[in-house]
Amino acid sequence: MASYAQSLHALLEQTAAPDTAIIQQATQTLNTQYYKNPECIPALYEIVATSPQIPIRQLAAVELRKRILFKDGKMWKQVPENIRQQIKQNVLEVIVKEESALVRHSSSRFISCIASIELEMQPPQWPELLPFLYQLSASPTASHREIGIYILFALLDTVADCLQSELGTMFGVFRGGLADAESGEVRVTTLRALGKVAEYIDLDDKADIAVFQTLIPSMVSVLHQTMEAGNEDGARKGFDVFETLLILETPLISKHIADLVNFFLTGGETKSYEDDVRCMSLNALLWTIRYKAKKVQQLNLGDAILARLLPIGREEDPEDNDEDSPSRLSFRVLDVLSQTLPPTQIFPALHRHIQTDMASADPSARKAALMALGVTVEGCSEFIRPHVAQLWPIIEAGLQDSEPMVKKAACIALGCLCEWLPEECASKHESIVPVLFNHVSDPLTQKSACAALDSYLEILGDSITNYLPLLMERLLVLLENAPIPVRATVTGAIGSAAHASKDGFIPYFEATITRMQSFLTLKNEGEETDLRGIATDTLGTIAEAVGKDIFRPYFQPLVKLAFEGLILDNPRLRECSFIFFATMAKVFEDEFAIYLPNVMEALITSCEQNETDEYLTEEGDVNTTVQAAIDAFSASNGKSNGNTSIDEEDDSEFLDIEDDADELEKLFGGVNSGIAIEKEVAADSIGDIFAATGQAFLPYVERSVKVLVGLLDHYYEGIRKSALASLIKFIATFYDLSEPAEWTPGLTITTPLHGNVKQLIDVILPAIFEMWDTEDDRTVVIMCANELSELMNKCGPAVVEGQFEKIALYASEILQGKSLCQQDPDADEGDVDEGDTDSSEYESALISNASDLVGALASVLGPDFAGPFGQFLPLIRKYYSDKRSSSDRSMAVGSLGEIITGLKGSVTPYVPALFELIYLGLSDEEPEVRSNAAFAAGVLIENMDAQLGFDDVVKLLTVLRPFFLVEEPLLPAVGAAKDNAAGAVARIILKDSNVVPLDQVLPILFNALPLKNDFIENRVVFRCIFELFQASASDPKVLPVLLQHIDHLLSVFAYVLEDTREEQIGSETKSQLIALLGHLNSQVEGVAPKLQAAGLTRYL
Repeated sequence: MASYAQSLHALLEQTAAPDTAIIQQATQTLNTQYYKNPECIPALYEIVATSPQIPIRQLAAVELRKRILFKDGKMWKQVPENIRQQIKQNVLEVIVKEESALVRHSSSRFISCIASIELEMQPPQWPELLPFLYQLSASPTASHREIGIYILFALLDTVADCLQSELGTMFGVFRGGLADAESGEVRVTTLRALGKVAEYIDLDDKADIAVFQTLIPSMVSVLHQTMEAGNEDGARKGFDVFETLLILETPLISKHIADLVNFFLTGGETKSYEDDVRCMSLNALLWTIRYKAKKVQQLNLGDAILARLLPIGREEDPEDNDEDSPSRLSFRVLDVLSQTLPPTQIFPALHRHIQTDMASADPSARKAALMALGVTVEGCSEFIRPHVAQLWPIIEAGLQDSEPMVKKAACIALGCLCEWLPEECASKHESIVPVLFNHVSDPLTQKSACAALDSYLEILGDSITNYLPLLMERLLVLLENAPIPVRATVTGAIGSAAHASKDGFIPYFEATITRMQSFLTLKNEGEETDLRGIATDTLGTIAEAVGKDIFRPYFQPLVKLAFEGLILDNPRLRECSFIFFATMAKVFEDEFAIYLPNVMEALITSCEQNETDEYLTEEGDVNTTVQAAIDAFSASNGKSNGNTSIDEEDDSEFLDIEDDADELEKLFGGVNSGIAIEKEVAADSIGDIFAATGQAFLPYVERSVKVLVGLLDHYYEGIRKSALASLIKFIATFYDLSEPAEWTPGLTITTPLHGNVKQLIDVILPAIFEMWDTEDDRTVVIMCANELSELMNKCGPAVVEGQFEKIALYASEILQGKSLCQQDPDADEGDVDEGDTDSSEYESALISNASDLVGALASVLGPDFAGPFGQFLPLIRKYYSDKRSSSDRSMAVGSLGEIITGLKGSVTPYVPALFELIYLGLSDEEPEVRSNAAFAAGVLIENMDAQLGFDDVVKLLTVLRPFFLVEEPLLPAVGAAKDNAAGAVARIILKDSNVVPLDQVLPILFNALPLKNDFIENRVVFRCIFELFQASASDPKVLPVLLQHIDHLLSVFAYVLEDTREEQIGSETKSQLIALLGHLNSQVEGVAPKLQAAGLTRYL
């Protein structure tokens, strides 16, 4: 044995030699003659215990750990029991005497590995280990305490399940470790050990939870000490622990949320700390807000967080846009804060801070105020919408500021507003566009202004016509002469101009494409490939604008260039090529089919690739460089010369890097986000291409579905959403291809689906439901509900045959707040305020989509949904209260319209309860709620079987009267409420005109015409007019009332019959209206001249 150990020692020395040939020979010998033999374990242990060379002891300790763990402890168990016992008896003494911290560290690891095997035996072995570690952890010698605590930490990392009964004792040890006055290593390792303990405390372990909660202040103190000492590694480990605690379901830190928020804010704002440490602190704050949102909301911490983040946002950012900084992290936290908390807790306070900071003489304060406005719009957009006029002076002041940094921030804020409040932003074009033009010409603001212009043009619509000549003149000059980063933003802006102007872009097409197509030949990494990608995307947008006939000469060469972009190994470039392919498929449809073989191969290959990089190939294998390093210390397939060799199994896959935390993070955290986003786009494009190419795509359906279904459980929610959307699109497209008959609502399927469609549904929907059952991301659940609602409304009941109860359950769970994505791990603590019904806008969106799902069920089941609706009505009704947001109240009333329309006459038993809710909505302070209530009132009257009483009609008309008494110009929501009130009045008249005082009601109704906002109501309003004229033939009282208003009615008819407004009334209504004009011209005395004067005779 001594000679065996000596030979092994010599070989280990050779692996550190400067000669590569010697290293390779030594490694080969170790692999083939030593590491397959259980005798190597006692030999390696002897080297750890006796070698005079620290590097060799360290290497032996690392290799010993590998051998012990090999094949789940198989090699360790083949060591004779007496030798194993001897190692266990001596190793603790050896590690205590070890002088090298590095060797102690590695030795602690192999000791924990031995324990992981011995403690799991039945009965458990090595009973003296834990008492020795407890004793060591209380030693007066710091190095001994470090060893004891570290081995305990290592044990918890491997065999925590075996240590549940020891938690009481360990808590005492760890309480002392956190307070260790001499060793920072003891304190940090104790903190990490408690992080491991936390992972094994269950919700039912109330006593352990209570003890753990008492340790939180001391744990925070340890983290604070590392920050103060400039110990970045210790701080990183400490923050990792707290981020773990934040995501656990067990409420271990909830009682300390206010203190933690204050601590993380302090860490983020303390400029004496390194920026990396400050960023860690702000990132921990972000996690706190995201995962303990209910606590942060209950404690009303939003304002305090805002007030302290904004000064951090004033700091300067590094030039590298991809580099984190405290300032950038502060805005990221604000973004999450606005999406997580109710807007009532965020935006009023933020608005006050913004007003104060915009008045500051410090330009960095003004910059921070505008950036804060931009990042919070997403989470507060519906709350902001009625008050957006108050924000324009802030934006305009920022755009006119003397400091470039403030102008740039204003451009960014404007871009965010465009995304979330497009109509409101587009209405300000007369003041915004000229300012942006000026900034585009200024080199200091050029890039930011072009980005803002890109966002603004995309929402501008027909209003772009006035600006297009000057806009394109300036942008085409920049496209040729500006620096590459500016050209990239200019390219995007041109794409938005094309999108807004549509065929109005044709005069600029040739000048644009001759300049832009050369960008698709750029190959250098960085700015050039960024420009190439944006140009690829933009050319697709231009093709949609000008149409396939004009774009056709460039179709084939540009597709070829897009294919060439796929081989440049740039995820962003591949992403843009995929978008381009999908757009070309939409534009050219069947003509794109010839490219499907290559396009689909590229898309599916992208979807199947692995996101991990550096250490792993795209196939998931360890790459050759890393494999070579692994092979140096891993066994090969060669046979051992020893007689006691274990099974001939290799362990080349065994990679031991736990002694290097950074390497471990690289291996398991080396996820390439660029590839993940590329896969998201690829999955999305597959659905778009199938929808565009139809029959030609059929050979690729089976493989595509298999790949997309596999992505439904991907860790990245963006990929899950793209896969979901494409799979639903597959069903819808297959349905269209089957040329289906019109479906009828009901539980009994009277219009069955084509067999191929049914077969596809049987593959896709169960996979989607399986994902939904475990989905904890709100945005994904929102998409699930939305996509399924639209699919049901399109394809009818057969598409979800046999799944009605499951879908109803999903909707019910969301409306009750019991969906997995709504769960709050702190809700069981008994301190949740049941009266707190305010919610974030994302939560409101989730509830709204659940109500849409209920509406879709009503649409496809029709009267058969009458019974289940009785269970849903109280769930919907609870969302209408004074404490609820306007979004929730709007949903509660707005959802009724679709449900009532689906139920038809079977809604009658619910009429009293529905009218009670509708009347509340009709008197609501928010016009959107009133609008929804007016529509619901109209369709309820239209569909109920009960007769209208005169008193009921008068009551409803009295409540609706104020809807018409509004002055121009109207806000869109106010105008929509007026239009829906007109629709409701029309439905009342259609239901029973005998109970309506027409001489009083018709003047009000006619004066509300033409409708300007909700054009869907035109159909029922004109149907009412048609029936009134028809009734006038038999009722002499009606015609005089109509003729009193004939001049106004004829002007309304002329307005809606204009060619540009046909979509406002639809072709059927237009035909009926023209027929009415013919009747008036020939049958009603004195009307013909009026038709001539109104210009209506051309329709006769």
